[in-house]
Amino acid sequence: MPAERVHRTRHEIELAAPAHVVYGIISDAADWPLYFPPNIHVEQLDSDGRRERLRMWATANGATKSWTSRRYLDPGKRRIEFRQERSAAPVESMGGTWIVEPRGAAESRLVLLHDFTVRGDSADDVAWVERATDTNSRTELASLKELAERWTRLTDLVLSFEDSVRVDGPAERVYGFLHRVHEWPDLVPHVSRLTVVEDEPGIQTMSMDTRTSDGSTHTTESVRVCFPHAGRIVYKQTVTPALMAAHVGEWRVVPDASGVTVTSRHGVVLREENIRRVLGEGAGLAEARRYVREALGRNSTATLNLAKEHAEKAEKYTESATRSEISEIRPT
Repeated sequence: MPAERVHRTRHEIELAAPAHVVYGIISDAADWPLYFPPNIHVEQLDSDGRRERLRMWATANGATKSWTSRRYLDPGKRRIEFRQERSAAPVESMGGTWIVEPRGAAESRLVLLHDFTVRGDSADDVAWVERATDTNSRTELASLKELAERWTRLTDLVLSFEDSVRVDGPAERVYGFLHRVHEWPDLVPHVSRLTVVEDEPGIQTMSMDTRTSDGSTHTTESVRVCFPHAGRIVYKQTVTPALMAAHVGEWRVVPDASGVTVTSRHGVVLREENIRRVLGEGAGLAEARRYVREALGRNSTATLNLAKEHAEKAEKYTESATRSEISEIRPT
């Protein structure tokens, strides 16, 4: 490939955190949506521990893009090389390297290199990719620095949990209820307003106002990636309430021989600096963890029960209609 077609960028940052901690964060790509603002969702397609193949969704200049990448992990050198297999337009090819350089026992430098080409070599498209790469790289490095420098307390700042409900009804009706979010203001009591745009099938961008138990309203914005054949919807809140620095989640519908289990899963990074403002002067991380767990669990369980009610009512109606049709059959 002609050298003049290849564009290169370099970003780096100094961190007051050990190199092994920094490498550990960037090596676990499945958690990137929780840690890096631009990342919406990551699916690990295959891995042998040193080589892996990923499907990734992320925002770029306000748009949601998706691509597949291969990564080559070298924990000894603390380097990770990546190369996109199938890029999203206008990118023709993209790759690069994460390099973690130790700077003593408790400090390190992180370098992020990119190289890319653009289809057609349009100057506007090159500028678009350069802007997206620069914006996302700076945002990712700043977020990683904030997390890594609090590495001794990450287990207190991060929480994950799930709630499940059993449904005696068809899985497709449960999934349909969760997928058709434009209907939620009429069906889900704690949702007072919701707008959704689905420019690309399976990728929903939504803004939602949610009522809390104290009567206040929170506005959140999210990107949802839908997998109808797998019965899954994953999402990332791109605008979060004050107590959460990050919030990702998943709706999962799993049928079995006796019915359906529908599960809501949440992953959260707490925004420690807002705890006292939101919960009062005496509050700390323990109170914030409990408050977020109860608030998110309450709303998601309410939605799960409404999906259950929707599916079971539909099932009973279908059974009733079938019995009615049978009763009208007369022998000739």
